[in-house]
This record gives sequence, structure tokens and C-alpha cells, in this order.
Amino acid sequence: MIMITGGSGQLSSLVAQKAAVAGLPFVTGSSTVSDGAPDRRRIDFDDPATLDFSGVSTLFLVSAGYAEDDVVMARHENAIAAAEAQGVKHLIYTSLSATGDHLAFALAHRWTERRLKQSGLSWTVLRNGLYAELIGTLAAPVDGVIRAPFGSALISPVAREDLAEAAITVLTAPEQHADTVYELAGKGSWSIADLAGRVGIPYAPAALETTRQSLSSMPLLPFQPPMLMSIYAAAAAGFLESRSTDLGKLLQTAPRDTLALAAAAIRSGT
Repeated sequence: MIMITGGSGQLSSLVAQKAAVAGLPFVTGSSTVSDGAPDRRRIDFDDPATLDFSGVSTLFLVSAGYAEDDVVMARHENAIAAAEAQGVKHLIYTSLSATGDHLAFALAHRWTERRLKQSGLSWTVLRNGLYAELIGTLAAPVDGVIRAPFGSALISPVAREDLAEAAITVLTAPEQHADTVYELAGKGSWSIADLAGRVGIPYAPAALETTRQSLSSMPLLPFQPPMLMSIYAAAAAGFLESRSTDLGKLLQTAPRDTLALAAAAIRSGT
């Protein structure tokens, strides 16, 4: 049986939907489960006593990355240790693409990859690129102008649904993907200027300092502004472009048009 963690998250929900269509036996794990449904378990990475992986042969571990690094690493340690102790055979981890090494949230991902490789488990690492939908959201215009400081370099975001479909390929036959790292970037690269042209909105990126000051007035958690600023800075410096073809190896159809997805995200918010 498969367990898909992060059951209420966008990626986890997509993976669960596609697993159901594929007829894969699975349960979801989420810290918000309270109704005792047989296909859901309460799994709270902050509370090791809730980490019940009984009957689970393949654990799909969606990164619990929405916190400070020490918290995320502790959560992932709890999950991997419980998987080792309870007889899980294969662990699939959703990590961050290599192009993301300059991002402020890369550390916990790389730590988890190392911990997983040192475990006694069979493993697969899905190094997911940044979502095209996220890039569209971050590029939302202000007063009719896109001011997010992405610079002019190319980026290679990926469709969330493509990542879910790639995950299903691995979940269907995990033994065929044992001890493998996949770099999952979208097909083709484009700039925010290209995105602005697609939606017909001017692009006039602000300075990083100006953007940082604007974030300081928003109701964000302390670790969030550095994460966002690192995305902008890494993109502007040309570090978010990838030429990996791994995504195509795991999909049954052609990868989705990420520029169109990012444009749709902008239009939905304007």
C-alpha cells in the first residue's frame, strides 16, 4: 500500500486523485484529518506518535517545507526514522531542483536527500522545479504593471499537474526507479518579459531593495520574505534555467505549456 503525505496540499491532492484513477492502493496522511476515514490517517510530522506507517510499503513524502529549516529537517527526520522502524520498503521524496540550490529553502531539501541516501530504505528523489502557477502568482501586476524583480534571464518552471503525473509513474512501479534522482523542470524556458508579453501587461521590474521593503509591510511569517527574495534574485542572476529532460521520461504525454499556465495564473488574479 502507498501512503501520500500532505494530503490537503495542492500537489498531494493531485497525486491522490491520479492514484485513484490509476487504481493504486493508497491512503493519505495529513495533520488535519479528524474524521477517522479509512483512506486517511492523521500524520503529524511534529508528533512522532502519530506516524503510523503500518501496512505501508511505499511512502510518498511531500516536503514539509513551510517552516524554518530546523523545523523542516526535524519533521523529515521523524518521518524517515519512522519509515525505517516500521518496515516501509521505498520512500519517494519531493525535493527541489538543482537549479534551486541558490534559493533560501534549498538547505532542508538537500539535508533530507542526504539523510534518505544514508537510510536503509530504497528511495527515489523527485527534484521538482518551481511551479509555473507560482511564478504567475508572484508576477501579479501592481497598478497594471508587473514589478516583480525577476530580471531578464530565462527560467524553467514546471506544471504542478505534470509533477503529479510523474509521481504516479514512479508510484506505479517504484522498484524501477530505485535509488534514482530525477530533475523535473518544465519543457522550454522563458523570461518574465515573455510572460508579460503573453498577457499584454508592461514589465518594469523593481529593485530588490524596493521589493524587500514592500514585503516588510505584508503579514508574512519571518522566514517568508527571504524565501521570496531568493526566488527573485536567483531568477535575475540566471540560476533558474534548466535543460533537464527527466520530466519527459516520466510522462505519458508531452509536458504542459508552462508559459500558458503562468499567464492563466496572472489573468485569474486580475
